[in-house]
Amino acid sequence: MVLMASSTLAGRATRAQAPPAGTRPRLIGFLGLYSAPVYARFLNGFREGLLALGRREGSDLAIEYRWAEGREERLPELALQLVALRPDVIVTHTGAGIRAAQAATSTIPIVMGVSADPVGLGHVASLARPGGNTTGVSSQVVELAAKRLELLKQAAPGVQRIAALLELSNPAARQADRELQAAARKLGVRVQAFDVDAVPATLESVLAAIVRERIEALIVEPYPRVTSHSDRILAFAATRRLPTIGGLRQFADDGGLLAYGNDFVAGWRLAASYVHKILNGANPAELPVEQPTGFELTINLKTARSLGLVIPQSLLLGANTVIR
Repeated sequence: MVLMASSTLAGRATRAQAPPAGTRPRLIGFLGLYSAPVYARFLNGFREGLLALGRREGSDLAIEYRWAEGREERLPELALQLVALRPDVIVTHTGAGIRAAQAATSTIPIVMGVSADPVGLGHVASLARPGGNTTGVSSQVVELAAKRLELLKQAAPGVQRIAALLELSNPAARQADRELQAAARKLGVRVQAFDVDAVPATLESVLAAIVRERIEALIVEPYPRVTSHSDRILAFAATRRLPTIGGLRQFADDGGLLAYGNDFVAGWRLAASYVHKILNGANPAELPVEQPTGFELTINLKTARSLGLVIPQSLLLGANTVIR
């Protein structure tokens, strides 16, 4: 009898999620700066978040994707394409994606997947009461820049000349650079910012400059145009024997010395809850912007050994993951 009752309740729950006969599934427009493979981990987190709330793509939900393939200038056109489909909500990320979506519509709700400093960049009025048609998840990319410098200095105390690879066309990255410079003065080190864009040739010029400047360590800030070059940056760092820190765990998994930052996958799961609430009738203007509460410190001891570094025990004890 218990099994029969459970089965009946499960069936009712399943039927409750299905759209009524003759109606279309709820439509999400997804506006991305890069491509689906680049954001695969985050997309999976977003879908997992929807599924946990009983919403399944291809069942009661349809998602229309538009990817700019790294070409920021395409975002306004792609945003207009999505608006023309009359979606129930638009999901996007990065400052450029949010600006494009907001320029395309002032009425369709917009959910920020994970955005750096949405108040400072003018995307929302405040975190508590965003106003307008935009809400979602904020990362702490700017605030964590100084912490990454401190962690790198703890792991490699001898370094004095450090390069920070940033996407300086991004206002949040310029603010992060200011935070880095203030932290560098306190630590008595020199941090030199280098602008990285999506063009591989630009990166090669940056790496050549790093050699000329006799840089001793790298901070790889987690902006899309920078992280799209992670493989090349890590290969360069290994050849030059440079300690590195990134903002995404994957950076340390792939051979970086350290990674520290928000759990971006958790942030995308959280973004799914905003979509769910809006589809249930919530007003985005009244949904406070949230920040992921989890921070991940990953240490790659294999890389440390290759660099001849001994990681302090205090740093190891504070790590979420240690790669041995």
